[in-house]
Amino acid sequence: MIPRLLQGELLTQLNEYPIVTVLGPRQAGKTTLVRLAMPDFDYISLEDPDNRQLAAEDPRAFLKAYPDRVIFDEIQRAPHLLSYLQSIVDADNRTGRFVLTGSHQLELRAAISQSLAGRTGLLHLLPLSIAELSGGGITFDSFEHYAFNGFLPRIHDKSQRPRTAYANYYQTYVERDVRQLIKLKDAGLFEKFIKLLAGRVGQIMNHQSLANDVGVDGKTIKDWLSILEASFVVFKLSPYFENFGKRVIKSPKYYFIEPGLLVYLLDIEKPEQIARDPLLGSLFENLVVVEALKARLHRGRTANLYFFRDSHGNEIDLLHKSGGEMTGVEIKAAETWHTVFKASLKRFSATLHPLHRQAIIYRGKPWRFEDGVQAMDYRSVDELFGFA
Repeated sequence: MIPRLLQGELLTQLNEYPIVTVLGPRQAGKTTLVRLAMPDFDYISLEDPDNRQLAAEDPRAFLKAYPDRVIFDEIQRAPHLLSYLQSIVDADNRTGRFVLTGSHQLELRAAISQSLAGRTGLLHLLPLSIAELSGGGITFDSFEHYAFNGFLPRIHDKSQRPRTAYANYYQTYVERDVRQLIKLKDAGLFEKFIKLLAGRVGQIMNHQSLANDVGVDGKTIKDWLSILEASFVVFKLSPYFENFGKRVIKSPKYYFIEPGLLVYLLDIEKPEQIARDPLLGSLFENLVVVEALKARLHRGRTANLYFFRDSHGNEIDLLHKSGGEMTGVEIKAAETWHTVFKASLKRFSATLHPLHRQAIIYRGKPWRFEDGVQAMDYRSVDELFGFA
């Protein structure tokens, strides 16, 4: 078992709330985390058809059998239980009574907001980060091997072959879960959509262009992207445009939560192919952005991550806002340092918003320059964003 950074925050919130909810993608390690962190809790999986039937037929009797200190796994399979849990904790508001996990956040978030507002801590667990892998004694020599192997815990715990594992992951979870939500009969149409999305990772989203290529309308693309986001398949990086005028790009970018799944969707069959792939820069950017997201969420913090681009082509790959302070990051797949890497950060800081920290994340040696700019190795993303 590789130690997870979220465990400390999970235990802290159990002392603060009667319920703690852990959301995240399938196979990210939610069940393993909560069962190891709370070994004295009862455990009920709502993926089990018998448990689900009992919960549906007589929820009061079902919950009466588990009145205290229990984990309800995959709560999105029985969301009606949330209203009954509300009544239980309102009658006896002791902390640390229930832990819920869920893999789909669209309807579940609405149900939690309606029934459990103020009663539950809300945490997010994504697949392993580079820092967590390192803490478990697992390191790779190159970015290509990190991206190819990906970050699903089972791949590293069970020494699974990555390409086979991600083929099974896609067919078992992504196709099944997402297609059920979309209610799409044409599997080929969805596969075309997600592969085209993989080919545009990290690009400004043009819904109509993607719709034309898939063969559906723009509204359908927006709906499908919302479901992929809610299912933790992709992460939407929003543009930062506060007080910057009308020339700022306001369309989002999308990144895949699991780089290994992205590599699989691009039909890359071995790590060496990544270095020669036309999307090398996008693959590297995807890994860095998602590592920044993990650094924030795995410490129980809000992401507060953005990018910036205006109509003149001025761009910052990644911005983090904390209060009035902003950190700006440029992401480069290069292994060699070039002074020009600083240009966008300097221009943004001088003309639009002073940057508290400025960093270049690339594949070369770390440097700290006299002007305050840091050149950082991609393995150091957790240091930059985890303690910001």
